[in-house]
Formats: sequence, structure tokens, C-alpha cells
Amino acid sequence: MKKFFTTALVVMLPLLMLAQGWPANFNGVMLQGFYWDSFNETKWPKLESQSDELAEFFKLVWIPQSANCGGTSMGYDDLYWFTNYNSTFGSESQLRSMINTFKSKGIGTIADVVVNHRKTINDWVTFPAETYKGVAYNMLSTDICRNDDGGATLSWANQNGKSLSNNNDTGEDWGGMRDLDHKSANVQKIVKAYVKMLIDDLGYAGFRYDMVKGYSAEYTGMYNAYSGTEFSVGEYWDGNQAAVKKWVDGTKVDGVVQSAAFDFPFRYVIQAAANNNRWTNLASSTKGLNMDNNYKRYSVTFIENHDTQYRDANNQQDPIRDNVEAANAFLLSMPGTPCIFLKHWMDYKESIKQMIYVRQLAGLTNTSASYNMANSAAQNYYAQRTVGSRGAVLVAMGNETYTIPASFVVVASGTNYRMALSKTTETAWVNKPSGEYDAAIAVTLTAVSQTEGAKLVYTLDGSEPTASNGTKVNDGTTIDLVGNTTLKVGLLIGNTVSGVITRHYTIDTSVFEPYQITVFLRDPTVAPNNWSQVNFFSWDDTSSPNGGWPGEKITTTKMVNGVKFYYDEYTIKSKDYVINFVFNQGSSSGQTEDVTYINKTSFFEIATQTNKYQVRDITNEFLPYLEGIKGDVNGDGEVNIADVNAIIDLILSGNMDPKGDVNDDSEVNIADVNAVIDIILRS
Repeated sequence: MKKFFTTALVVMLPLLMLAQGWPANFNGVMLQGFYWDSFNETKWPKLESQSDELAEFFKLVWIPQSANCGGTSMGYDDLYWFTNYNSTFGSESQLRSMINTFKSKGIGTIADVVVNHRKTINDWVTFPAETYKGVAYNMLSTDICRNDDGGATLSWANQNGKSLSNNNDTGEDWGGMRDLDHKSANVQKIVKAYVKMLIDDLGYAGFRYDMVKGYSAEYTGMYNAYSGTEFSVGEYWDGNQAAVKKWVDGTKVDGVVQSAAFDFPFRYVIQAAANNNRWTNLASSTKGLNMDNNYKRYSVTFIENHDTQYRDANNQQDPIRDNVEAANAFLLSMPGTPCIFLKHWMDYKESIKQMIYVRQLAGLTNTSASYNMANSAAQNYYAQRTVGSRGAVLVAMGNETYTIPASFVVVASGTNYRMALSKTTETAWVNKPSGEYDAAIAVTLTAVSQTEGAKLVYTLDGSEPTASNGTKVNDGTTIDLVGNTTLKVGLLIGNTVSGVITRHYTIDTSVFEPYQITVFLRDPTVAPNNWSQVNFFSWDDTSSPNGGWPGEKITTTKMVNGVKFYYDEYTIKSKDYVINFVFNQGSSSGQTEDVTYINKTSFFEIATQTNKYQVRDITNEFLPYLEGIKGDVNGDGEVNIADVNAIIDLILSGNMDPKGDVNDDSEVNIADVNAVIDIILRS
């Protein structure tokens, strides 16, 4: 009996050690990798393509709920949990590829977990039946809270011979979808299996729980303890510090907190200061969880998200309207785990990168000590010092009447903010972050050191700077960079080099040339689809190239490898320009899903129809035939003896048609004949 108990304890320890809500002394920054309707920017392949850049600045990326919701969706009308991960943002294979790539670069992916409510199919109370790894997971009408939708669901159920749970909601009601009864053993079983699958199968690093006010905090604790997740943050949307703390405490299992929370109290303090240019208000930042020693570990700080952001004139929400850069500077200078909003990252990338470098170099963590440095009589500024493992960060907000102490060096600044590193940090600094630049740049090197007259040494080839390797310069030296460069800079004190930093610059001075692409749709006017006509509706950020809905009726066709396609041509106007499409029959009934983020010649075919026709990308299958197959000199779609004869004819006629130059030696000769014969024999 004693031996069995010891073995069980050893097996359980890793789970209990991981399920701690959020790591203490965590030094990473999180990116909210989406905003409202970020359907183009948040495509899984696009996020994956940025992994090298993101890895330099973020340890976690929070992405939208990633399962299929039955149509174009940001994921909050969750429908499938186990069986369908082809979503608005990409396919399951693309999702897995992104998560694995992020993991290989040291980035954990945070899943958006929506379990307060769930979408139904066919009627008010029927959920999709799913089977995962041989186990059936069927939510029933009796898994819906009895008082769901203010009693409207119960009325419908009574009229239609259905039964709901006998339990009322354990949190706030929400009428958008069916509120789940988390007291139900069946709901608990399914949610546990779901979150475990997200970690063990899809490879997520942790969870962001949506709308946790909708059900008791104990269930978030239960699900996290079961999954063993290391990272969990709940959206307890409340500006009251005591209320958010109570929710965090409510997630405890066996006395151990199981989830962090978004620090809404801290957010509202920053918003009021930034929007009103009243920086003394930041003294109220003590209202945040991140300034409470017992809770700062569980504070995920932020200044904007997809719910608070300005969307449009009719959906203005509750955004930061002014001093966005300054607000981010304060956020990144404070304890807690900062979460940067994607829109801000896109719009202020260069300055936010510098702010994150400051945080990294000082070694700030979510549990760092932080102190108010402002004079109590200050009217137009505020200053805060936060101490990290390597140094300290001093952030001065508002006008410049506050004098930065001589023991600090200002390394980043902008409208209404200055960020300074303590000289004890002992590091080099560069005034331009890693990134892509479209012109040659000049960078200034700074010594952050307690040693007067400290010099710097740098290399431009990625090699490590030493006392004998690199260029030695004085503090404040500016150097010009042209072309792709890996800059390494270190402090040089005597013959000792320390505080080395690395910056990667991609400098592309070429001028973008607009180019044409062609978008092909496999003929849908024949079986099995039998469309009456073919329309292309297209849009970019500002216009609809094919005109207003339903777009342009397409009549141009082309045979590619014996298959008929309808097609139209488009101009790619800039490096970041993309076009989106809905293929249709000239009306809303019989249209495809959105086909987005197209910037190259592409081939599509209509696959299946649910609410909307699904579309399959078949570019890899047909593009080679459009561009021409090497060796297919006569253009019949095959490489055969006819191509050998075609090359012989070119040789005899003296025609230097490059299509016949199969071996790329800039001549059409007998070597090309032999090359085609080799291709025929290999195939």
C-alpha cells in the first residue's frame, strides 16, 4: 500500500507543479495576435511567417478560438470542439504547422477557450455530436442552464418537448448562445477532454478563458488542474480590483491558484491618464493586481483588446484614443505580464520593439518590485521605477519637467514618455530595433554603464565582438548600415567585453514594381455544382476591384492541362497588398466562403456546400502547367518524343527559342535533346 501511494505521488507531481495558474518570475511578453475582424492579418500561415520576428520579442502569442464555427467568425460562437479545425483563419494542418513552428522558436501559443456558452445546430438546444479518439462527446439539452437567455430557452424547450438542466447558471447570463451548466457531470467531462486535447494533441501552451463571469471560478480551476496547463488567464471584465482578486482566488484547487486574470483595473487607470493627458492619475496604478505583492504574479496587464478597440463609427467601443505609444511604454515598464495588442504592434512596431528591449535588458518580470518616483505635488508628469534582475527601468510620463536621475540613461522616448535604463544594467544599446527597412539606416550606439568613458565594440557580420575582434568606438557613435546586417555591440571596459546585444537588419532598397496576378476558378457551371453563371466579387482594404456586390460576371475562360477555368486578372499594387474573393452566381444564394489574402496567381475549385460553398486551393496542382513544364517544348502538357522532335526542329532552323533551352546553357542544341530524353526516361 505504501509503495502504491509513493508511485501515485510521483506520477501526479508534474501535473500539480504545472497547474499553477501562471509562472512566478515570468519575464516574457504576450502578443494578442488578433483584433476584431482580423481575418486577413490572423491567417495561420501569415502569423507563422512572422515567427522569427515574433520570437525576438514575445514568449506567448494568444490566437483566436481555432475550431470551425459554421461560417466566418472570430470564434466566440464556438460550435465544434474536437472534430473540425478548418476555421476562418486556416486549415487544421496550417494551425498545427503554426503552433509547431512557434514552439520551435520558443513561442507558446495561447488558445482562446470559450466554454461559458456554445452554439447549437438545427434548433435552440442541439449541439454537434463529436467522436474523438473513439470516445463520443455529446452535449445534451439537459446541459443547458435552466435560466438561460432570461428564461426564453426554457419556454422554447417546454413548447418543443425538450428538457433543460435543473440548475441555474453559476454566473452571469448571456443571451447570444446557450449557457452551459458547469455543474453537469457531462459538461465537466467534455470540457476536461477538450482542454486536455488542446494541450496534448494540438500543442497549445495554455489558455485564455473567455467571459469567465459567466460561470463560477471553481470550474476554471477544475479544468486547469485536469489539463496541467502552465499558463491560464481569465477574462474577468471588471475594473474593481477586489472583484478580480476574488475571481483569481476562486480558481484555487487544494489551496493553489489555477489561473491569472487580465488586469482590467490597471487598464482603466492607464486609459484615463492617456485619454485625458492627466499623468498624475497613474499614481492610481496601485489599484491594479500588478502592484499587489500577493497577486502580481497573476496579473496579465494590457491597454487594449478586441472588445475595447475602436472598430468603426458605429462600433466605437471603449478604446485608448490618445497617447497609445506612451500607454504601451508604461505597460512595459511595470510588473505583471504585459499583453500587447496586435493593432498597436502593427502601427507602432518600431517603438514597441524598443520598449520590449528595455524590459528584457533590465530583466523585469511579472513579480518585479516597482516604486512611485513622482513628487506628490507633480501636476503634469508621473514617474515609476521598476527593478529587474539585471537593472532597473525608469519611465517618466507626461511633460519633461521631471529630471531623470544621473544614475539612469534615457534609451527610448516619444510623445509624453521617456524610458531609461539604470547604469547598473551594464549593456550596450542601439537606437534602431531589429526589423525590415526600405532604405539605408544610421544607428547610434550607446553605453549604459557605471564606468565613465566606457567604449563600445561592434561587428557587422554576426561574429562575437571582443577586445581584438570588431570596431572600437566611443559612446554616442553613429554608423551607417546598408544591406542585410547582423549587428553585435558590446561594452568595452579595458579589455573586457560585456553587455553584448544583437540586432538583425533587413535593408531592402529596391523599389516595388506592381505586378499582375490571375485568379482561376475551376468551371462550376458543370456537374456537380451546375452554376447558372460565374461572378467574382473581390475587395481589398479600400475598394472592390470587381465592383459592388455581387461583383463582375466572368466570361473569360482558359484551358489549363485540359481543365476549363474562369479567370480574371488583378494588379498587386504594393508589397503588403492583398485581394479577397467571394465567388458566386450573381446572388447571395449560392456563394462561396471568403477566400482571403491572395497576392499571387492562384487556382481554386468549389468543393462542398454547407451554408456556403467551401473552396479548395488547387494552385500547386495546376500552376506548373500554366507556367510551362520544363521539357514540354511543344506545349502539349506532356514531355514526350514530340518535344525531342520540336527541339531538333529548333536546332535545324537556327531558332534560339528559349523554350527549347531545357538545360539552361543559353543555347538550343543537342544537349537539350539529351536533357528531354532524360526527363522522359525518369518519368
